[in-house]
Amino acid sequence: MGYVIATANMKGGVGKTTLTVNLATCLAKNYGKRVLVLDLDTQISATLSLMSPIDFAKRRKQRLTFRYLTDDVINPDPNAKLTINDIIQTNVCNLPGLNLLPGDIDLYDEFIVSEMLHKQTVALGEQDFETVWNRFERVLINNILKPVRDEYDFILLDCAPGYNLMTRSALAASDFYLLPAKPEPLSVVGIQLLERRIGQLKESHEQEAKINIKMLGIVFSMCNTNLLTGRYYKQVMHRVVEDFGVEQICKAQIPIDISVAKAVDSFMPAVLNAPQSAGSKAFLQLTQELLQKL
Repeated sequence: MGYVIATANMKGGVGKTTLTVNLATCLAKNYGKRVLVLDLDTQISATLSLMSPIDFAKRRKQRLTFRYLTDDVINPDPNAKLTINDIIQTNVCNLPGLNLLPGDIDLYDEFIVSEMLHKQTVALGEQDFETVWNRFERVLINNILKPVRDEYDFILLDCAPGYNLMTRSALAASDFYLLPAKPEPLSVVGIQLLERRIGQLKESHEQEAKINIKMLGIVFSMCNTNLLTGRYYKQVMHRVVEDFGVEQICKAQIPIDISVAKAVDSFMPAVLNAPQSAGSKAFLQLTQELLQKL
């Protein structure tokens, strides 16, 4: 069984998706790992970093997205024919070992989920709604991934900003989480908020099942070389070191690199589109560092 790793931050715009797809690509391309990327953000940025909008539209029309799998959990269809293996796109970007479970612009209906869980609560009698809800978020993504978990060395979950049902379920299903951040105060606040939320998640589930997710590291992205030696950057880093310890901060930091931003236009990660760029080299260094940690 491989590692399941979630990338998450309460704040958006911190390079979360860029980290996910480039790390996944490095693992497959440079280390021969079998990797699955699961896009849990309704902005579908990870999906569109690995396939064109036209290809995504075709798959969505055929219901070949993660939404099909969540629908089957929320409203089980005895005649359902598609499995998770039918929906996974293999060898994306023509790279053997790199697979994608495409996201969707609409992953689930909050009202239908609440209605379903309320009915379960009533049927169970002695159970309260919070217990039933916690159990559902703990098993949702875990059970969807169960049929393929043994087939991959790494499953990377690209979580949406904030703390919705899918993010909570992703964290509950993961062995580790990566915290991408920018060297700025608001991004640091996002780290602190997520840490607090994960603590609450573990506490709320401890009576039924222990959640053992651990931090793999804090990855600073979009680092400006002018700031790296400046007082402002040092103040931010000092706060992070005080809160989490220097051992939690990844040594490899992702610089601001136009090649990384432009790679999105080619629907291909920068490490494939511009492998000699500064950003791509930093992603490769980060991949090596994380493998050593594991």
